[in-house]
Amino acid sequence: MNLNFTYILSQIFTIIMYAFLALTYYAKDRKKVLILNILSLIAIMIAYILLNAWTGTAMTIVALIRNVIFLVDEEKGRTSDKITKKDIIILAILYVVLIGFAIVTYDGFLSLFSVFATAICNFSVWQKDVKIYKLLGIPVEVCWIVYNTHIMSIMGIILEVIMLICAITGYLLEIKKGKDIAKN
Repeated sequence: MNLNFTYILSQIFTIIMYAFLALTYYAKDRKKVLILNILSLIAIMIAYILLNAWTGTAMTIVALIRNVIFLVDEEKGRTSDKITKKDIIILAILYVVLIGFAIVTYDGFLSLFSVFATAICNFSVWQKDVKIYKLLGIPVEVCWIVYNTHIMSIMGIILEVIMLICAITGYLLEIKKGKDIAKN
């Protein structure tokens, strides 16, 4: 790892990404969450480009496409808790794009962990079930930790460990909430 200006800049964009991501938890509505998430993805895409992490960059593009689709649906009032035929088609298209990008940007086995993280995240978001989203957040975070280790992003590793802890606690709180509801 070379601590040059480009590397330091990549770490600054990594911090910016997590700052936008943290702000999503305080946003008042889904539209603001999506906009902040899109900004966080743009920040991490810049960081990945600076690190020459092309698989991560490609997976960020897939996530951007997914979130823009959600934002357009939100703008047009086409959101629903039910999975529709359109949702299945969008998921299938996202996986085709994901696989294509993975093939083109393949940089060894460890580079695939960004692919695994994006694939799991796409599936968890597609489910539209908070409990499944929180559960699948655990392997997603583990995959990003491995990928950030592969590309030697120190801030990425540190902040993903924090996100992993949040994912585990969030899921455990969801289980506890389910048990409390069952008792009543």
